[in-house]
Amino acid sequence: MLSRKELIELYKKGDLFELGQIAHEIKEKIHGKKYYYTINRHINYTNICVLNCKFCGYHKKPEEEGAYTLSIEEILERLSQENSLREVHIVGGLNPALPYDYYLNLIRKIKKLKPYIRIRAFTCVEIDFLSKISKKSVEEVLYELKEAGLSAIPGGGAEVFSERIRKELYPTKISSERWIEIAKTAHKLGIKTNATLLFGHIETVEEVVDHLLRLREIQEETGGFEAFVPLAFIPENTELSHLREPSSQKILKTIALSRIILDNFPHIKAYWVFLGIGLSQVALLWGADHIHGTVIEEKISEAMKREPVKKLPPEEIEKLIYEIGGHPVLI
Repeated sequence: MLSRKELIELYKKGDLFELGQIAHEIKEKIHGKKYYYTINRHINYTNICVLNCKFCGYHKKPEEEGAYTLSIEEILERLSQENSLREVHIVGGLNPALPYDYYLNLIRKIKKLKPYIRIRAFTCVEIDFLSKISKKSVEEVLYELKEAGLSAIPGGGAEVFSERIRKELYPTKISSERWIEIAKTAHKLGIKTNATLLFGHIETVEEVVDHLLRLREIQEETGGFEAFVPLAFIPENTELSHLREPSSQKILKTIALSRIILDNFPHIKAYWVFLGIGLSQVALLWGADHIHGTVIEEKISEAMKREPVKKLPPEEIEKLIYEIGGHPVLI
């Protein structure tokens, strides 16, 4: 493993193709020619949120035009329309009008409707919120969600483990220490989680490397992370709309660096919803091994881009993988 200084220099001065080759070789040692995807559906149950993160164009106040909250029945209706789902991915805003029982009942009823699918729900930020509104410990909340049928936790809310950036862009969100505490608690209870990095805004290379090294340390300690998801910042329709979106080169270098540092993570995702389908395919040759899934709809990126996310059919995903000489694996 390279030192922190060497990793920073590799990112800053390393050739794009050299980085890609190193990362791809690590990916091949772990997975060979296999590339992974799943058949999933995203549910964004509310965009009402007490936070006001500058990088987010999704959040609304209750009285704002476009604010919404889905009922459990509406969510079940959407899920009932899909017969081949393997996973449902559920995240939303921090809506003070929703009682704690909403979350437990949602998981229970989804499990009853589709007992065979994975339920990946509620980021560490949402878990912290549930702890507050229920006046229960994080461990109690996670235990009750697991008993209700929760399978795993998405990786959102990690953003960048930098207090400087938190104060500047999302001062009311939980600290990186709290995010890590909740992730570790989930791992202790046998609940796998993902982890993310939001990059391409005001972060430095040093902060990106520190974020990745911290995740590596946690994985060495708990082994509870399933996948790392690098999220390229979307500036449109946010308070940071004056910034440019990250270049394709920056995205590929960040994904490659992720694979190099996080060689103890099972998967690095090329999340096509944020990257676009074409660049996600290229990212599979720069260290990523997982292209996420069918998604069907995703309201968070849609709020920034102002264009709907369309389902990526399994046959199209497999075609993308075959085109780069890979073998698709449905998980």
